[in-house]
Amino acid sequence: MSFENRREYLFVYSVKDANPNGDPLDANHPRYDEESGQIMVSDVRIKRTVRDQWLREDKVIFVDGEAKTLANRVSELKERFSRDTGREILSQCIDTRLFGATYALGKEAFSWTGPVQFKWGRSLHRAEAKFVQGTAAFATKEASEQRSFRNEYIVPFALIAVYGIANQYASRQTNASDDDLDALFEALWKGTANLITRSKIGHTPRLLIEFKYVAGFDGALGSLDEKVVLKSLKGEPLSDDEQLALRSIDEVKLDISEVADKASLIKNKIETVRIVKDAAVRVEPLDKLEDIFGGNLKIEVR
Repeated sequence: MSFENRREYLFVYSVKDANPNGDPLDANHPRYDEESGQIMVSDVRIKRTVRDQWLREDKVIFVDGEAKTLANRVSELKERFSRDTGREILSQCIDTRLFGATYALGKEAFSWTGPVQFKWGRSLHRAEAKFVQGTAAFATKEASEQRSFRNEYIVPFALIAVYGIANQYASRQTNASDDDLDALFEALWKGTANLITRSKIGHTPRLLIEFKYVAGFDGALGSLDEKVVLKSLKGEPLSDDEQLALRSIDEVKLDISEVADKASLIKNKIETVRIVKDAAVRVEPLDKLEDIFGGNLKIEVR
C-alpha cells in the first residue's frame, strides 16, 4: 500500500576530522564548491548511509554494496523470495521502493522514479579540507627499513544540511509505504551515528525535521536546507574567518526562523511535525514551532 501524505525532510549533521564524501577522480579530496567554500555531499552518499543502516537491521535491500553482477543479485533474491520477475524482486526491497531503480536484465526492462529524492548536501558555512600524511604500518620492500607513507584528506569540522522530499505520486508505482518512510527517518539518524569507519568516524547527527502534509496536498516548503542559518551564540552572522575557524557545535546555533515562518503560512496543510535533535545543538526558535503546531509537533532529544 503506497503512502498518501507528502513529506519533507531537513537533516543536519556534523563532521569532525573526517572525509564526508571523497571524490575518487580527485585523489579522494572531499567534494566542495570552489566559489562558496562549502563542503558538499552527494545524494548517493546519503542513500548509502541509509542503506548501510538497513543492512544492520537485516532489512531487505537491493543494492547491498557487495561486488556482484546484477544477474547474480537478482538470482539470489529470486531464490530467496521464490519470485520470477525483476518487478517482483524489487518490490521486496525497501531501497528500491523508496529510491527507485533502473532495471534491464534479459527481456525485462523498466525504470522506477524513487518517491524519495535528496538534494546534494552542503555545509552551512565555509570550510576547508586539510591534507595530512602518516606512516604506513609496513615497508614497501623486505630489505627496506623505511616505511611507506599514506596521504589523505580530512575536514576539520563541517555542519552539513541535507534536504529531502517524499513524493506520494511516485509511491504508487513502487508501493513505498508509510512504514518505509518511518524506517527512512530512523535510518538517517542512526545510520549517520553508525558511520564508524576510519574515514567516517566523527559523523554526528544533530537535527532531523519531518513535515508530514495532509492527504491531497501536493505543494512543499521547498529547499529547507537553504532556510537554515548558522549564527554565533550571540545571534550574529559568522564572518568568513569565523566560519573557517569553526571546530565545534558548541560555538554556534542553528536559526530555523525562516523554516518556521514558511511553515506558519501553510500550517493548515501540515498534519504533523516531527523533530529529533541532539542534546548538544542549539536550535532557535523551537518555541515558535510549538506555538504554531501545538500537539501536532513532537520533539525528541537524543
